[in-house]
Amino acid sequence: MKKRRVVVTGLGVVAPNAIGVPDFLEAIRMGKSGLKYVPDFERLKYLCHVTGRPPFEWESLREIIPEVTFHGLRGMGIGFGLRAAVDAWQDAGLPLETETPRWDTGIVFGNSTADSALMQNVMRRVDALEVKKLGSRVVEETMNSGVTAYITGRLGLAGKIVTNSAACATGSQAILMGYEYISSGLADRMVTGSTEFVDTYIFGAFDAMRVLSRRFNQEPEKASRPMSRTAGGFVPSSGAGALILEDMDTALQRGARIYAELKGGATNSGGQRGGGSMTAPNAEGVVRCIREALRISETGPETIDLVAGHLTATLGDLAEIQNWSLALDRKDADFPWVNSLKGMIGHCLSAAGSIESVAAVLQIAHQFVHPNVNLEEPNPEIVKRIDASRIPTASTPAVINTVAKANFGFGDVNTCLIFAKWK
Repeated sequence: MKKRRVVVTGLGVVAPNAIGVPDFLEAIRMGKSGLKYVPDFERLKYLCHVTGRPPFEWESLREIIPEVTFHGLRGMGIGFGLRAAVDAWQDAGLPLETETPRWDTGIVFGNSTADSALMQNVMRRVDALEVKKLGSRVVEETMNSGVTAYITGRLGLAGKIVTNSAACATGSQAILMGYEYISSGLADRMVTGSTEFVDTYIFGAFDAMRVLSRRFNQEPEKASRPMSRTAGGFVPSSGAGALILEDMDTALQRGARIYAELKGGATNSGGQRGGGSMTAPNAEGVVRCIREALRISETGPETIDLVAGHLTATLGDLAEIQNWSLALDRKDADFPWVNSLKGMIGHCLSAAGSIESVAAVLQIAHQFVHPNVNLEEPNPEIVKRIDASRIPTASTPAVINTVAKANFGFGDVNTCLIFAKWK
């Protein structure tokens, strides 16, 4: 069977620097930071006192979910995901209400862990012999598939229903899985994306690894510094992103606006061998993943206009640039534009790939490259390999026809997507 073309018809985003596509577009154009100092982190004696949390108002959920669902609902990850997914659905021009199941539409929506604050409440109640006080909804709010279940119920989705989890590659992998269902004819439409809520306890676990930024606690907007000589670790953040993917013919028949085409992608693992580990990718696995994404999408490496990197402001940035250069066989001034959203919003972990994919699609739709913030002094080893002019520090108008978007997660998991201007 001939592979069907897949297009992006709706976007939704809950990011540390903006909520909703119009505000998010303006924020990434302007290089607006969403990172803030958290006094409680200093009180808890964490090394990093900075995080990115969306300017999210819980009451805003009343606008999109029935009162019976809203009442008693807890769990910020579920709230972020619901907001992003429903916004994307409406952005795609699709009716919110339905009396019958939508058999042609499914969902792949990922996250990493259940809300640990809710789990703490469960443990406290159980230990106090007060299990009856937990309420009847605690399981649905703490199960890993809770966010997917809530989105499915709100939109009446009845196709493939999947919750995925692959650490920092979760969001990109969810989008790829949605693409594969549509391109192979198993669905006409998929809601794809991911969510993350980094509460105090999750943040503390990362802080214990001693890999977080700590030099800019008093200047939080400067804390995340991808590709910089002064990069000192990443900043864990929260949020959600969602993309509505559709079979191109289905989208055209209903007169949908098309943001971009998702040409294909690939996911793999380096097997935690050959230099790969739980926390570091095997370079060969990364290169293979990028090249396989190019092959599947029938995209020549010379046509990539922008690399929307993972680039976390750690020692891994240099290795990532080296891997991109090898996979694309491009270097110096021939290297594509490259940027990292993490300078503005930090690292949204399982939501990183979906939020960054929204940014990638917007750069295609509006023909610009968003700035790399906090890059006053690029890593000298990086600019030995690619020309500094390819790493813009200001919003730059550009012809962007094809974007390679990749994420690399704990467990040595890699995912690369190829987005293109729709023709």
